[in-house]
Formats: sequence, structure tokens, C-alpha cells
Amino acid sequence: MDLLDFARGPALQWSLYILVIGVAWRLIGVLLLRRKADHSEPRSTATARGALFTIWRRMWPRKEFQARTVYGQTVGYVFHIGLALVVFGFVPHILFIKDLTGLSWPGLPSNVVYLIGVVTLAALILALVRRMTHPVLRLLSNFDDYFSWIVTTLPVLTGLLAVAHLGARYETLLAIHILSVELLFVWFPFGKLMHAILFAFSRGSTGALFARRGAST
Repeated sequence: MDLLDFARGPALQWSLYILVIGVAWRLIGVLLLRRKADHSEPRSTATARGALFTIWRRMWPRKEFQARTVYGQTVGYVFHIGLALVVFGFVPHILFIKDLTGLSWPGLPSNVVYLIGVVTLAALILALVRRMTHPVLRLLSNFDDYFSWIVTTLPVLTGLLAVAHLGARYETLLAIHILSVELLFVWFPFGKLMHAILFAFSRGSTGALFARRGAST
């Protein structure tokens, strides 16, 4: 079995098992957390609306903080949106998802996806530079932050190298790209990348609590 066969076969199978089981385990853990009973009289019953509003409202900072956070916020949105477009807009990725789930949709032109990939990679590098140079972020950052950056960036970098045929044979580059994606799958449930799912739970619970108390977020 060569490297590409391994990446497409056992490595892909086990990484998907770990991804699905790990995410399910984390979600079950969150849903089973013991919550303190709130015996106060509710001032509002619109907790679901409060949860949804807070999830949406906290997608951007308040006006008081915009001047200080606009750079980090912009870089963050660029690479998050870029990653989504590359993952769900590139035709080979759509075909991969179709093989797994049966779902399919029209893809973006390849040249557009390549450009988005380059912009996304640049934004990821800027995010790393900001983390390493910002006094507060540098102090707060730990292994999880940097390793999560690595496993997020590697698929973008290796994908661009594969489509450009730079550095090695295409089959080798493709195998490395697939293995980097599988590393992302394995790490996703156990590191800070899980915020892609858990943010909705944390913001939603805060919004529901504030709504029950008649406060705004």
C-alpha cells in the first residue's frame, strides 16, 4: 500500500470515526452538564429568541470596541469565510462530500477557489503574526492555539501546493494534503477548533439566561 492508498483508505476511515465519535462525545458532555436551578421569577419567556439574538449579535463587536478589534475581526472573518468557500465550493471537495453523504451542489470555478485559497492562507498567516505580537494574545496563547493554527493551515497550504504541482509528484502532494485534512479531523473534537460548534451553545445559553432575567446582551 502506497501513501496515497493509505491516505484514501484506512487513515480516512479512522479519522472520520474519531471526528464523529469525538464531536458526539463533546456535545453529549455539554448537554449533560448539571445546571443550577433558577428559582427567581422569570421576567420574560422569550428565551429562545434571546438565545438566537445573542448568537447573531455577538458575530461582531460592540461599537465601543470596534476601533481596537477591527483588524483582528477582519482577519478572522476573511479566513473563516475563505475556509468555508474552499471546503464547500471546490468541486473535488463537493464530490468527496457527495461520496460520504449523498449531498451535492454546484461548485465555484477552480481559478476562483485557488484565489480564495491564497487569500485565506495570507489571512491565517496574519492571524498568527497578530497572536505572536499582540501583548495580551501572546500571554493568553497556549499549545492548543498554535497547534490548532497548524492543523487548520496545513490543508490550505498543501492543497495549494497540490493544485500547483509544486515540491513533489502530484500523487505525493495529494496524499499529504489528504493526510493533513485527516489530522484536522482527528484534532477537531479535542482542541479549540471545536468552537466552530460550541460557540452556538455558549452564546445561546447566555442569551437565554439574560432574556429570562429581562436583560439585554
